[in-house]
Amino acid sequence: MNSQRKQQGATLVTALVMLVVLTLLVISAIRSSTVNLRIAGNMQIQEEGITAAQQGIEQIISNDFTGNPIASSINIDIDKNGTNDYIANVTKPTCNGGKILLSNDPDIASPAFNGCRGGDTYDPTMPVKMTNCAKQQWEVQSTAQDANAGATGTSATVHQGVTLIVLSDTTC
Repeated sequence: MNSQRKQQGATLVTALVMLVVLTLLVISAIRSSTVNLRIAGNMQIQEEGITAAQQGIEQIISNDFTGNPIASSINIDIDKNGTNDYIANVTKPTCNGGKILLSNDPDIASPAFNGCRGGDTYDPTMPVKMTNCAKQQWEVQSTAQDANAGATGTSATVHQGVTLIVLSDTTC
């Protein structure tokens, strides 16, 4: 009888120790999942910032910006809910150089570039002559920032090179 009384308390202590260990494991798992959720959220916000910066560049290069390149600030609504989510600050596009295209250049083989060849059809076997078009390389940079007074602190910068075929009198 004496040994039975000593063993009855050991089971209770063992069960309590196991409960404490399980509780610590659950708390650790919850903290780990919270950290992972924050990481995923931050990555999503960063990708949104990059997308907003890219949209700013696309709005600039979709228009003829070569005549008067200027810096622009563009409001971006990522989720299309009518509220500006980001502001894309696009720097003044810079021309990195250009070259006059020749009549046998495959870049002007498309009928859309007949104006470059003076209305001639593209024929690489014809004698080579200069055209009235040039190929220019431009660089455009955009930095998108959170429009909600820095609620997320997001800032993303995108650089993009653009090659254009323009009239040869377009300044570079």
